[in-house]
Amino acid sequence: MPISLRLGGDFDCLIITGPNTGGKTVSLKTVGLFTLMASAGMFVPADEGTELAVFSEVFADIGDEQSIEQSLSTFSSHMTNLIHILKRANKRTLVLMDELGAGTDPVEGAALAQAILEHLQGKGATVMATTHYSEIKAFALSRPRMQNASMEFDVDKLCPTFRLFIGIPGKSNAFEISQRLGLSEEIIARARRFLKKEDLSFEDVLAGAEEQRRLAELNRKETAEEREMAQKTRRDLEARQQQLRTERDRLRQKAREDARLIVAETRGEMDRLISELRKTPNIDMPALERAIQTSRDAMRQTEEKLRDSLNRRVGEGQAPKAVVPGQSVHVVSIDATASVLKARDAKGNVQVMAGVMKLTVPIADLRLIEEKAKTEPKAEGREILSDIRTMKAELDLRGSPVDDAVLEIDRYIDDCGLAGRKEFFIIHGKGTGALRAGVQAYLKKHTKVESFRPGAYGEGDAGVTVVTLR
Repeated sequence: MPISLRLGGDFDCLIITGPNTGGKTVSLKTVGLFTLMASAGMFVPADEGTELAVFSEVFADIGDEQSIEQSLSTFSSHMTNLIHILKRANKRTLVLMDELGAGTDPVEGAALAQAILEHLQGKGATVMATTHYSEIKAFALSRPRMQNASMEFDVDKLCPTFRLFIGIPGKSNAFEISQRLGLSEEIIARARRFLKKEDLSFEDVLAGAEEQRRLAELNRKETAEEREMAQKTRRDLEARQQQLRTERDRLRQKAREDARLIVAETRGEMDRLISELRKTPNIDMPALERAIQTSRDAMRQTEEKLRDSLNRRVGEGQAPKAVVPGQSVHVVSIDATASVLKARDAKGNVQVMAGVMKLTVPIADLRLIEEKAKTEPKAEGREILSDIRTMKAELDLRGSPVDDAVLEIDRYIDDCGLAGRKEFFIIHGKGTGALRAGVQAYLKKHTKVESFRPGAYGEGDAGVTVVTLR
């Protein structure tokens, strides 16, 4: 089971506590072994991104080296090693100590352990130590750059999890483990009465902290799972929105293509009928031309309305907070374009003009149309004069199909009639000459055209046709 451990950042002395067989000694050996492997240039079996320090020396006091021959007890063997370590330790050394202060009187052993830790920390050494002493746990809580850690132990299953948690000391769980192994409850209860009151309080604090840590860990996992579900839901929604936008654009493009085909077919049919009518003998040609012009005007207006309805974009489906007179809006309830007459009143209603209908609708029923809003209502005459002043004396049709060019010529001639303009230039370019021929063929039959001629030198030559209106 892998462990996660850090040492040497905001603290350089780590005190590991917890029950026997919980993995404390394994953690010490893992750190020491990995440090030596990295120093020797060997591959380390750790996750990508693991960082290891390089020390000049690694000292370890792990295991029981008692010897009858050398008259060494457990305590004596530990102390012999520690004396050697204390003499050579410095800021370039890693010191690993297992069961620090064990093998002698617990009070004196704990006091010695605290003094040794303080001395090593004063020399700048990096230290890891394991212990069961509550005094050392409390000592680590009050010292700068010293940190507690605990090995997790599953009391219910009576087995270690080998998970190391930094920041909180652990319980030895001696009573719980003994009870699970079959020790009499009477003996355990008696043992609890022998504990000092302050020791019981400290163990209760540790138990409470351990429980809070487990709850926090559980909450963290649940939060992470919920966050992952929320992110997945958001990704699914974004994908669905993109799919809907793609489908909407596809349908809109298909509608444009269908409408363009219908208009082209209708225009072709109308041209065919006009051609047949013009060939009819004894027909009143002036009346026919007037009827043809009226039909073309109606056709052009219908095409413009169709184009506007296809190109209209409603602003993100959101109702505006405010509108101004003259602004173009879309009335959702009647699916119609309207112009604002009066801004929003105290009740949230807006007066609009949709065609010949004057309506009062809630502002929530409106959607903005993406076009420049007019800042004030204009009288019809004023609006026409404004267009006349800015009207150019030329019509650029380069690159347009003949059918589209004819519609543009009709529209421009109407505008010239309103403006009182008698002469203008049609720019069609030279190219293959097909557009020029189509334009001039149409001008020959137009009832409002007095005459036309190719452009002179300096006017554009054959790329321009100069038109004079009646």
